[in-house]
Amino acid sequence: MFEGKAAVVREKAGPLVIEDVKLGEPRHDEVVVRIVGTGVCHTDIVVRDQGYPVPLPLVLGHEGAGVVEAVGDGVRSLQPGDHVVLAFGHCGVCGSCKAGRSGYCVEFYDRNFKGARLDGSQTMCDVHDHPVGSAFFSQSSFGAYAVATERNAIKIRKDVPLELMGPLGCGVSTGVGAVLNALKPHAGSSIAIFGAGSVGLSAAMAAAATGCAKIMMVDLHDDRLALATELGATHVINALREDAVARIRELSETGGVDFSLECTGNDKVLVQAIDALRIPGVCGLVGAPAAGARVNLDMNTLLFGRTVRGIIEGDSVPQVFIPQLIELWRLGKFPFDRLVKFYDLADINQAIADSESGLVLKPIVRPT
Repeated sequence: MFEGKAAVVREKAGPLVIEDVKLGEPRHDEVVVRIVGTGVCHTDIVVRDQGYPVPLPLVLGHEGAGVVEAVGDGVRSLQPGDHVVLAFGHCGVCGSCKAGRSGYCVEFYDRNFKGARLDGSQTMCDVHDHPVGSAFFSQSSFGAYAVATERNAIKIRKDVPLELMGPLGCGVSTGVGAVLNALKPHAGSSIAIFGAGSVGLSAAMAAAATGCAKIMMVDLHDDRLALATELGATHVINALREDAVARIRELSETGGVDFSLECTGNDKVLVQAIDALRIPGVCGLVGAPAAGARVNLDMNTLLFGRTVRGIIEGDSVPQVFIPQLIELWRLGKFPFDRLVKFYDLADINQAIADSESGLVLKPIVRPT
């Protein structure tokens, strides 16, 4: 039995309340991880507000990093003491998983948004032994401990600051992977990135690494745009002060960019990201809107060769991609640490508020 604090959301759009919880021993394919840091992601906020109807009460958190404390009897690749980053849940055996596209696992929703194990059981309970919603992204890591599976607990080297590494499990790898694995821009090409949050800025760093000649960042915050310039953006556009699409077309000199990436989950911004494409061009969608969100498009915009595609978790294989990102960080080629600010778990609501307001790019909460 493992006992510790966790942040529990009990009502739609309500505060996360720090409570005592208990976790049992890991099952056959599970591991118990002592959390040292968990990134706050936009998807946590969407679920808190019930944009995705995951049952409440629930422990959120899906960018956890920590130390393995216990392993199930079927676990072979991990042992107590290993340092791990927690990624998303996937089955490992469906066609998508076998093809190296685990973000499109046929069980993706149930393993990440059910709020329980596949059999409906919970990994956590409160001090009165009442079940607490858990297994969010197969982890629920806003707390002292999390239960994950062997597949989504990614072993990493021990000589890097573990508390920093959690965002590689989702937001950061989503931005980088969207560029490197999904869009795959060629050297000398152009890209417009809508939303200079941690995902968008990570994408800008990746675009710079691939040799994109023009990297245009669109946002509403001048401080974020200034940082984008430092991280590789060649042009920045404040959409509050100018028409983003018109400016992109002007800067591109080809009627639009080769690639665009929508990171906000806003339907109007997605239309702008598509309209900013040249003929032909590809728009990637990574922003997470509320369930049921729809968008109106001029069909002829697509008819003339433009493509829109969704991208889940950066089209990455976490076991391969996360260690690669760590190596790039160690070499100084991927300074994602410039995006983060640390908070105590007790201050998690402030961390979320600072993220929502744009004050902080990537909060990381640490259990105390």
